[in-house]
Amino acid sequence: MNTVLSADSALPTYFISHGGGPWPWMQREMNGAYDQLAASLADMPRQIGRTPRAVLMISAHWETSAFTVQATPKPGMIYDYGGFPAHTYQIHYDAPGSPELAARVHALIEAAGLPAGIDAERGYDHGMFSPMAGIYPKADVPVVQLSLRRGLDPAEHLALGRALAPLRKEGVLIIGSGLSYHNLRAFGPQAREPSKAFDDWLDAAVVQSDPAQRVERLIDWADAPAARIAHPREEHLIPLMVAVGAAEGEAGVRIYHEEAFMGGIAVSSFRFGAAAGA
Repeated sequence: MNTVLSADSALPTYFISHGGGPWPWMQREMNGAYDQLAASLADMPRQIGRTPRAVLMISAHWETSAFTVQATPKPGMIYDYGGFPAHTYQIHYDAPGSPELAARVHALIEAAGLPAGIDAERGYDHGMFSPMAGIYPKADVPVVQLSLRRGLDPAEHLALGRALAPLRKEGVLIIGSGLSYHNLRAFGPQAREPSKAFDDWLDAAVVQSDPAQRVERLIDWADAPAARIAHPREEHLIPLMVAVGAAEGEAGVRIYHEEAFMGGIAVSSFRFGAAAGA
């Protein structure tokens, strides 16, 4: 898995807003609400320009005391949502895992002096399988999940990204999966103003700032306008730090944005680093 590609062929990294629950399996019920998000995810393979060897997915839905790597060759499904139609608890996204990549990721994290662990039983959660159903619907690209670390320290997750950066030249696509706005008690029209305020700040921080300033602003993200309205708890934002850390000196671009998602929420996704097909 650690075959090194040419110096100019490093894959970009992504932070994606992954939507709610098992939405790809509920498109008829959604009445077009997810069309723009689905289109942005489906466009990612074009941007990348080639099929990655594997995907390393950092999902907002897995937190552990150490950065823990999923190491099972055939991960099962974790239906970590509630209140959805019965058929969504029978769905499958049968991408293979990769114990080889898991070992490589674990070694990189340990080499960086960060706490690391391996979980040989963990399945795929919806922070992984819902967006991956849009990116690689055939489930034919191996996927390994990597946990967040409890405490959700932005600087520590930026450091995690830096540790993982060599994977980009080894054909591994690094994706942070969360939501740029995640306040389940303030969805709909009441979210319009605070979500836009935070989303405008986020775009300025990760796209318009130079790399050094970007890191500083992300570490202090809680000082942003409406930050704690957008993220009362920041687990859906922290995967962004990993994506930025892994492409620290490279430009960011917003690849998805809408201002009335689910009735009034401003949401965005971002790419860091050059893309072959962009």
